[in-house]
Amino acid sequence: MSHARDRGGDHWPIRPFRNRASGAGSAARKRAAAQLAAAAPVLPVLIVCVVVLVDIACGAGTIWLPLLAAGPALAATTSAPRGVLGVGLLAAVLGFTLGTRDGVPGHELTAVLSALAAVTLASGLASALRGRRERVLAAVRSVAETAQHALLKPVPATVGPFQVAVRYSAAAAEARIGGDFYALVPTPYGVRLIVGDVRGKGLPAVGTAALVLGVFREAAYDEPDLFAVVDRIERSLARNLGSDDFVTAVVAGYPRAGHLEVVNCGHAPPLLVRASGTVVAVEPARPAPPLGLRALTGETPSLQVLPFADGDQLLLYTDGVTEARDHGREFYPLAEGLARHIHEEPADTLTALHDELLAHVGGRLHDDAALLLLRKPAVSPDEATVPEPASPWETNPSSGSVVRGAR
Repeated sequence: MSHARDRGGDHWPIRPFRNRASGAGSAARKRAAAQLAAAAPVLPVLIVCVVVLVDIACGAGTIWLPLLAAGPALAATTSAPRGVLGVGLLAAVLGFTLGTRDGVPGHELTAVLSALAAVTLASGLASALRGRRERVLAAVRSVAETAQHALLKPVPATVGPFQVAVRYSAAAAEARIGGDFYALVPTPYGVRLIVGDVRGKGLPAVGTAALVLGVFREAAYDEPDLFAVVDRIERSLARNLGSDDFVTAVVAGYPRAGHLEVVNCGHAPPLLVRASGTVVAVEPARPAPPLGLRALTGETPSLQVLPFADGDQLLLYTDGVTEARDHGREFYPLAEGLARHIHEEPADTLTALHDELLAHVGGRLHDDAALLLLRKPAVSPDEATVPEPASPWETNPSSGSVVRGAR
């Protein structure tokens, strides 16, 4: 204590408090001023002022006075009810002043002011209803964002030996969530991922996507064979989907260094980008039905094993990308766009692709769209490998990949 007094310690503890208090007060005043400026109906007030100036310049009396009602009417679209009533009161005072100045008959001036009051009250009610709808929409957006974060968990920039990037756009911008889904998880059997599209829209599609992702995340950790993962999803959908519902999906895995497994269930073929820049569509060796329809067709998907070397990339996507049309009804050429924008950073590639896609459709997508890009950088010393399965493989001469039939 004595040491503090020697250095003027009786006062220095108080100064920071005062500075903080004054700083907090200044910040509060600035916030209040910013909110007031944001809520102030500037344009409606300007319209009222213009009407007043025109009336003063022309001296036309009741010809211009009814236009004062445009002020509160416009304020209803941007301001709170308090702002609308303020603009209406301002317009009424100015209208009464101008009417008296111009010698407008009393009954005409009363009619003008009564109409102005009616428009102001109606505009105030409309403003209150608009504010209520905005609050409800904000709550819906908050719930949708929470659901999206729970359903489509953020994917880190690096997963296992891969660089990863994801872009997702829901057609319903207000909801920010749709029927497209993706997941990428590291497992004891290597990195595994899924990208798919649920038939239909709205909450039922979201529920089906949640079902698929839940089963996938569990099976990916439990099942050593990628076919077993797909089979578990198929069985779950067969129990829970209606007869007309289905899910298209691509399930992929990286069980050992240099090899990528792909199972395509009625989905758009992934695009494989070699280190040289060549883009190749990974067409399924044997067409298979979407998930949920296997019992109707009896067809089973095939598993393709692709060589996946350092520098190679794999793009998985949904049909909201390839079926996006411009004003001339032309589809977006995804393979060509990918070849143009390929980059060593997957995030940069998808950003360029997404921007070009939005420019192609004129700014807004009409269907949900998901993009997931994997890139295999140089081999790291601690890269985990899994022993090669003992199941028989056979080579697909047309694609150069290795194909195994479902068990």
